Amino acid sequence: MSASTRGRFNWTIIAPPAALVLLVATWGRDLPMPVVVLVGIALAASVLAAVHHAEVVAHKVGEPFGSLVLAVAVTVIEVALIVTLMISGGSDTSTLARDTVFAAVMITLNGIVGLALVIGALRHHLARFNPEGTGSALATVIALAGVTMVLPRFTEAEAGPEFSGGQLAFAAVASLVLYGMFVFTQTVRHRDFFLPVAVSFDGKPAVDGPLDEDGDGHADPPSSTEAWLSLAMLVVALVGVVGLAKVASPSIEDAIASFGFPHSFVGVVIALLVLLPESIAAARAAARNRAQISLNLAYGSAMASIGLTIPTIAIASIWLDGPLDLGLEPTQMVLLAITVAVSLLTVVPGRAKPVNGGVHLVLLASYLFLAANP
Repeated sequence: MSASTRGRFNWTIIAPPAALVLLVATWGRDLPMPVVVLVGIALAASVLAAVHHAEVVAHKVGEPFGSLVLAVAVTVIEVALIVTLMISGGSDTSTLARDTVFAAVMITLNGIVGLALVIGALRHHLARFNPEGTGSALATVIALAGVTMVLPRFTEAEAGPEFSGGQLAFAAVASLVLYGMFVFTQTVRHRDFFLPVAVSFDGKPAVDGPLDEDGDGHADPPSSTEAWLSLAMLVVALVGVVGLAKVASPSIEDAIASFGFPHSFVGVVIALLVLLPESIAAARAAARNRAQISLNLAYGSAMASIGLTIPTIAIASIWLDGPLDLGLEPTQMVLLAITVAVSLLTVVPGRAKPVNGGVHLVLLASYLFLAANP
């Protein structure tokens, strides 16, 4: 193990327990600004540590299982933050789940995909991936988004962009079925469609170095001891993230209000927080000419954000007070429709130029600007 690896390993082992200690010390108290800053630093460190340990576990189990582990870990953080903020109360939490999930979809489909394609295409002339597997992932994301966030705007059982109880239960079950079918396809039935492309269209090697099974560019997978330790630290880090988010939630909402942004921007902040480390992982994979792994991460996270978050929120809504508005606003639906059209044109050829990634990044910028200035 190299010195740099040992250093990274040490801080990611220290950060989760330290976050738990800070959580115990700050729970249920009014915090001065210096302590709020410390909580924010610990929260960010816990998120980074959680994703790092998820990557270690992912490295051990191999690709495409690795992308699945990372996507699910990130989604657990996202769900925990949503439920935590909804429990904290307030009249503006009815759309928090929708705003956060939609933000995750836009960040993954445009931000992570766009960044990965730009980096991969600039460094390797073209970013190459398998259109069969990537297309299946995109189709699943489109179906999930349509069923859970577009249909509520047009149903008639309840007034407003809200499902009735039966409709919400159906949407939750449908989400789990769609996500389960894709996971089976990705990990069992057609696993080879989600592995990095080994040969380019001109017959030359398309991947830097040997195409190892996990596809992450590391020569040796971690030992079983390291993998189990990382799994334990992943659980501790997730607990720290949930708790510290509850502690910091009033400060997050106050900061957004001080900037004059709408309360719905809280969902954007949550999604940016949990997806930033994954964005870095996708960018690194693209730089190694493994765009397929980058797209696995992006579309897998989008699927998990919808397919796991909506059922969890549907169950939580039994105990939560107030309505659960899932239907997108007209501007959001237009942005989703444009993103779907652009994504289809990006995925079908199986390779992308820098301009393809740039178009996605402009769409992300448009979404962020309109979220802050509706």
